[in-house]
Amino acid sequence: MVEPSSSHSSSHGKRKRACSPNDNASSSPGRTKNSTSLEGNLIFTDTLIALQLMRAQFPKLEKVVTQPFILQSQLYSSVKDRTQVDRDLESLKKDRVLRVFKLSTGQDDHAIMFMDDYLRQMEFAIRRSTGKKQDGSEVFEWFEKYVLHSKLDVSINHLELCSLLSCGGDAKDKHITVLMNAGLLTRQLIDPNMYWFSIPSIGPILKGLSQGRKEVLSLLNRRKYKEMLVSSLEKTRLRSSPLDVRFHLRDLIGSGHIKTVQTPTGLLARVSTD
Repeated sequence: MVEPSSSHSSSHGKRKRACSPNDNASSSPGRTKNSTSLEGNLIFTDTLIALQLMRAQFPKLEKVVTQPFILQSQLYSSVKDRTQVDRDLESLKKDRVLRVFKLSTGQDDHAIMFMDDYLRQMEFAIRRSTGKKQDGSEVFEWFEKYVLHSKLDVSINHLELCSLLSCGGDAKDKHITVLMNAGLLTRQLIDPNMYWFSIPSIGPILKGLSQGRKEVLSLLNRRKYKEMLVSSLEKTRLRSSPLDVRFHLRDLIGSGHIKTVQTPTGLLARVSTD
């Protein structure tokens, strides 16, 4: 696994070592059994700690091979200073601790994945692709060595991609096709000369993400006051999404579709009317 070695500035202004998720005991193989209530783990003052906890609580998925990822909206739901979150994310990207990816589920949807996890996801995609014995598989090494570690944005244009890949060898269109087939790049619809960096094999999860959002909001909208205790809502098993209610709640709170209200009986989730 990649062990980040540079430092990161926390939201308190102190310098600390930029940790990989494996530095946190909660990210051990038993992470999927973490059942800590959202009510007691909603608000944080440190971006990296919030990311590590949400990674540890990433739901266990069946039939889908994917490493944990965090939605940027989820981070906004847990760390109230959005400006600080954005600064911290930029710092963590520059330190190669994580990558941010644009998702196709919404204009403002972005996924955050620790670099360790992304490289594991990429390794799985490469094994699957090279098993097909397609021509041009040498491009994977070029991509990791010359593109990933120098291009930190969510997208890259065709000329720059070819230029960086050429540091490894004679880059041709077939090499870009190999990367796209492996799910590492997605061509932008509005500009065919631009590519999104993407997370391989995430398609089925994105479908569940969109449907799960609708299902959670529908659950609340069917209530008389369009609200429900978070502790009760968390126990609901969604039919349309492989992701759990907690994952969707963090997302919907951060995107402003749901707001939370503290009451004597517990934390209440309520559909936003703003």
